[in-house]
Amino acid sequence: MEEYQNKLIVVTGAAGFIGSALVGRLNLEGFHNIVAVDDFSRTDKIKNLEGKTLAAKVGRKDFITWLNDFGNEVDFVFHIGARTDTTEFDKSILDELNLNFSKEVWNACVRFNIPLVYASSAATYGLGEFGYDDDHSIIPKLKPLNPYGESKNDFDQWILNQDKKPPFWYGLKFFNVYGPNEYHKGRMASVIFHTYKQIQENGSMKLFRSHNPNYSDGGQLRDFIYVKDILEVALFLMVKKPQSAIYNLGTGKARTFLDLARATFISLGKEPDIQFIDTPEDIRDKYQYFTEANMSKLINQGYSKPFFTLENGIKDYVTNYLEGNKYY
Repeated sequence: MEEYQNKLIVVTGAAGFIGSALVGRLNLEGFHNIVAVDDFSRTDKIKNLEGKTLAAKVGRKDFITWLNDFGNEVDFVFHIGARTDTTEFDKSILDELNLNFSKEVWNACVRFNIPLVYASSAATYGLGEFGYDDDHSIIPKLKPLNPYGESKNDFDQWILNQDKKPPFWYGLKFFNVYGPNEYHKGRMASVIFHTYKQIQENGSMKLFRSHNPNYSDGGQLRDFIYVKDILEVALFLMVKKPQSAIYNLGTGKARTFLDLARATFISLGKEPDIQFIDTPEDIRDKYQYFTEANMSKLINQGYSKPFFTLENGIKDYVTNYLEGNKYY
């Protein structure tokens, strides 16, 4: 780690959920020469960066100009920033932020020879017709269910077709991430966050009813990954520099929404009270009933830390962050 301690690290999306947690984790390892990139006009994200040590803040719209001016001084880029709203159907907005902006970041990293980690998404897998393997050969075949997933898959495809690449590069297909610093995300916050809020307000939790005969109500399965695991993988990639590739980033174990809700009640010392409501029509036909990351590719590259179980991750999140309204 020491080789990076005084070097300049850029984190885009630094005021957001995963980006701010990554800044905090880097600080804990002694990395303080960090340039935070984001739209800093969002006042609901200010607390995510409070108490963290930064070298500078750069507005997202100024970042490419800044990078062109200072790229020779940058040692690593974590491009975490994205428009993550899966209910946004204006493709031009998603293309601007998730595709075209990412292309500019990539090209600058190529030009200045900067290693790059960028955020992709499990939303690229659509209904999972081709499974959940992070094999590059299936990426052109994938059929995401919404423009967000399309924008992420379009970028994955674009980088695989580039002749010129950064010295090391990693795309991370985040599965269902939950954890501290997502207070600002509203509807797009994790189900665990919404479960906690509903239990506090009503003493009960409403889950989406299944509209698929193959799944019981609450039996929908997702690969839920605690944000702290994401941070460990990010550090591993920066320091160990395994083979450049697009990697899945889940736990490799799908769990039901009922498991999730029950674990949240238990973390609060309460008896589960779970009810079901219809899935909103605007997302019903775009709904993933099952996701589970094949994690063998990353593990074969030497990543060996165990992932949080759903129960342990929720307990840590609820007791150490949500209950005191605390940040990572």
